[in-house]
Amino acid sequence: MEFKPLNDRLLVEEIYADDITPSGIIIPEQAKEKPQQGRVVAVGDGGYLKDGAFRKTQVKVGDLVLFGKFAGSSIKMNGKTYLIVMEEDLFGRFDEAA
Repeated sequence: MEFKPLNDRLLVEEIYADDITPSGIIIPEQAKEKPQQGRVVAVGDGGYLKDGAFRKTQVKVGDLVLFGKFAGSSIKMNGKTYLIVMEEDLFGRFDEAA
């Protein structure tokens, strides 16, 4: 089954930090911070601005994005955990070509 977000919502797969620090210390699950980066898996069509104009979504599937620590709603689908985030909750996207 395929999931299609509505309006300006995005389906994001969170990217977790490594379990081991560069110095070799293992970080327990309870001490890990909530990820703030993710890869966009699905995008909605866009949303309406306050003036009534329609604006298409600015990110696309595959983009690496940065979002707030407590942004979005977590869901489980096909054995994976995803985050549904509104586009306005994104801080930006990374330019991986650079």
